[in-house]
Amino acid sequence: MFRTDELLKATGGKLVLKGNVDSFPAVSIDSRAISKGCVFIAIKGNNFDGHDFIPEALKNGASCVICNLSYGVCDKIAVRGATYIHVKDTVSALGDIAYFHRKRFSMPVIALTGSNGKTTTKEMISKVLSVGLSVLKNEGTQNNHIGVPMSLLNLNKGHRLAVLELGTNHPGEIAYLAKMCCADIGVITNVGPSHLEFLVDLQGVLEEKHSLVSSLDNPSIAVFNGDDVLLKRRLSSPRKGQLRVSFGMDKACDYRCNSVRLKNNSIEFKVGKNAYVLNSVARHNVYNALAAISLGRIFGVSHNKIRKALADFNFPKGRLNMVKLNNLILLDDTYNSNPLSLRSAIDTLAEFKSKGRKILVIGDMLELGDGAQEEFHSKAGEHASKVCDVIITVGRLSRLAALAAQRCGFSEKNIFTCDSSDEAREVFVNKIGSDSDDVVLVKGSRAMKMERVFKG
Repeated sequence: MFRTDELLKATGGKLVLKGNVDSFPAVSIDSRAISKGCVFIAIKGNNFDGHDFIPEALKNGASCVICNLSYGVCDKIAVRGATYIHVKDTVSALGDIAYFHRKRFSMPVIALTGSNGKTTTKEMISKVLSVGLSVLKNEGTQNNHIGVPMSLLNLNKGHRLAVLELGTNHPGEIAYLAKMCCADIGVITNVGPSHLEFLVDLQGVLEEKHSLVSSLDNPSIAVFNGDDVLLKRRLSSPRKGQLRVSFGMDKACDYRCNSVRLKNNSIEFKVGKNAYVLNSVARHNVYNALAAISLGRIFGVSHNKIRKALADFNFPKGRLNMVKLNNLILLDDTYNSNPLSLRSAIDTLAEFKSKGRKILVIGDMLELGDGAQEEFHSKAGEHASKVCDVIITVGRLSRLAALAAQRCGFSEKNIFTCDSSDEAREVFVNKIGSDSDDVVLVKGSRAMKMERVFKG
């Protein structure tokens, strides 16, 4: 519930028209799904402008509209009796209102970021902590300047803590989101070459991820991957007033995995004397689980309860899910791709036990910047040439992977280059076919729509 004066205080906005009611039950940015009496914030995106939908929002029951200064109210009112508030920027106003709402609660907020594994780790931590507590989390990958505030606005008195994934592709975004949600516990999964188009290089990625640690409120607990060289170097020295907790395989880690083995398409591992099982074939998911174990223990969850939560965990769609498809095994890693996650996926394919062929369908990795994309795709091709029997590429950049594989001695007759995921599907069906026990790894950046290779 928000009063008019609270909205004005939160946003620093100007009251243009005062409506018939002074309090509003919720905030929405979707004119189609707005509830009666709510606040509608007119967000301007890349492909739409929420100001165009103000009449629809009012018709559907909105009682308050927050819009940009340029929106002329008097000649555009579709429904009388609504409150109008002008702000400099509606996206910032959304974040300001979310921050105002967050400050109503004294509960802990766990914020996590990293180049890979964010969503899986967020889901694992939520699963572990939900054993005894009511946990708010952002759904799916709603981890940006729109998704995080909308998630925060769902906080209510029934929640005991929140677990929020923070994403970035520009410098300063993590610090902005961390401060918005007043995070007091921060988790960094790893640092790798992602979003280099704007973060420039690994040092830029490290600085952006590290800004989460620098932005934490008290009690200020930083949980990080102690095997990540960059993180270990940056976070190994203690910081006054901050507790730092590491996880990994290194002997110096606070939560150390001392045994890992693949068995029956699952992973068995130990932390001390405590054994855990994950329903996954991807070894790197042990790191995600270690983060969840660390948070579970910090909040006093027993090893037995953590063990059960992780054993029952269902991995998010498109994150190296193993799917039996007709007479082959599909490793569906189609959600996204960057150099570190692609290498991990190929390593998973290498470890997979199968009598059939190992087939890689690789799509372009995007947002790497002009200077690095050729090198990263070529390295991926070199790595794949040592593991795969067949390589199918999708997109201009992935052709560089095909050329690199050929230079490494990979047979040209087992390489197929395509312009689209639909073409890759046709190639697979009509030129390659599938034998019993074949294993197919499909991976690429989100925009490549790699899920269409095996859709239907």
